[in-house]
Amino acid sequence: QVQLVESGGGLVQAGGSLRLSCAASGRTFSSYAMGWFRQAPGKEREFVAAIGWSGGTTLYSDSVKGRFTISRDNAKNTVYLQMNSLKPEDTGVYYCAASARGLVIKEVLFGPWGQGTQVTVSS
Repeated sequence: QVQLVESGGGLVQAGGSLRLSCAASGRTFSSYAMGWFRQAPGKEREFVAAIGWSGGTTLYSDSVKGRFTISRDNAKNTVYLQMNSLKPEDTGVYYCAASARGLVIKEVLFGPWGQGTQVTVSS
């Protein structure tokens, strides 16, 4: 089973960009689909993006489509989330997670999870 560690969060002004990284341990990383979720204060965790094991297929929530890009480098056991044109409503804790169920978006089908990284977008 992989262990996941996110990094790259921080404080950015609206319209700015951030790139999140999620480093995985273990030699089975390339067999997992990977996803990013986020949780805003007082709200439930929500799906942001997912990528298949080869990187050839991706899914996005409507709220980030066209602004965020998910990618992965299986040689580096890392998945990325490039976030552009950030908005205050993108603020939250961002989590990466692995899925052995293929390219899915339901939170219950993901696990294990990272510890999260905080993203704050100021207006």
